[in-house]
Amino acid sequence: MKQIITIALASIILAACTSNEERLKQRAEELCRYIPDHELLEKSKDYLTADFYAVLDTMFNHLPDEQPLDHEWLYYFVTGNGGTIADYTVTAVEQTDEEHAVATVMVRQRWEPLRPAGTSPCEGEEVIDSTTDVEEHKLYMENVEGRWLMSDFDGHKADCLRHIALYRQEQAVRFAIGDYLVNEVGQHYLQGELCVPTIMIVATEEDTAAGKMAAYQAQVWGDFWVEWYRQEDDTLKCVSGGNHSGLMSLEMTDGKYTVTSFEQTVDGAGWEPSARRIFGPHYDIYMNIHSNQDIREENRRMQLRNYLQRRGISARYYQDYGWPAVKIEN
Repeated sequence: MKQIITIALASIILAACTSNEERLKQRAEELCRYIPDHELLEKSKDYLTADFYAVLDTMFNHLPDEQPLDHEWLYYFVTGNGGTIADYTVTAVEQTDEEHAVATVMVRQRWEPLRPAGTSPCEGEEVIDSTTDVEEHKLYMENVEGRWLMSDFDGHKADCLRHIALYRQEQAVRFAIGDYLVNEVGQHYLQGELCVPTIMIVATEEDTAAGKMAAYQAQVWGDFWVEWYRQEDDTLKCVSGGNHSGLMSLEMTDGKYTVTSFEQTVDGAGWEPSARRIFGPHYDIYMNIHSNQDIREENRRMQLRNYLQRRGISARYYQDYGWPAVKIEN
């Protein structure tokens, strides 16, 4: 009799465990629909833990691109650089404690349809295999007030936090450089209403000052531009400006960076020798940026857009003398 009861209890426990694992697998499959790949869906807020959603929301929606493709890696959470659709299969769920579980998710990528659904390939048209390799991912779950929510995916939460910290530090450097360009360099130009620098960083080296944990020093090599504008209706007309490439030395004390020195390239015949000396091993990267007008104008447009947004200024175009107006927003 005791043996029968023991077997029965074991069967009940096993069934309960199996049922719980199935429920977790079903929930994990539901959460897969809200993996932030290429975009963060607004409705995913109800399926992610508050801290994970806040980190992703900051990454996707509240970090302006100071340079093209600053946050390109965000688009590659699962599917890579376009052309495929992810199919998710949850193969296992391990509940590590009462409030946490880890789901193993196999992701198979399908090519997006190349023709309208229901149509057949044309004669001679190459037929591409509809699948790619299967990859394994980890979806982390947390029980919050009785609901299992996604708390991380492949450790990307830590990646995002690191990126945000680096972004904020770089922003502090950029603001210090911008202030210096406006207040020290821009004052030597014919002035308009707005002075807006374009900052293209070539390389950065940072060191903690010896014995001062609250003090940091940085060296920033960059292709820097200063432009003064006056506004006419919805257009910012450039009235003066110029290039000031070189090496800036900065120091941070009490949480704020300031520029302590600026070594610039010289004009005329001495420009190339001075650029080679100042940029040293970074010279080739500098030249790739400095010699490319498209890179410069794209950075100028994006940084001008962010400047206007921060200050609540309404303008749609900027224009250099003798050239057509350029739209600020794409």
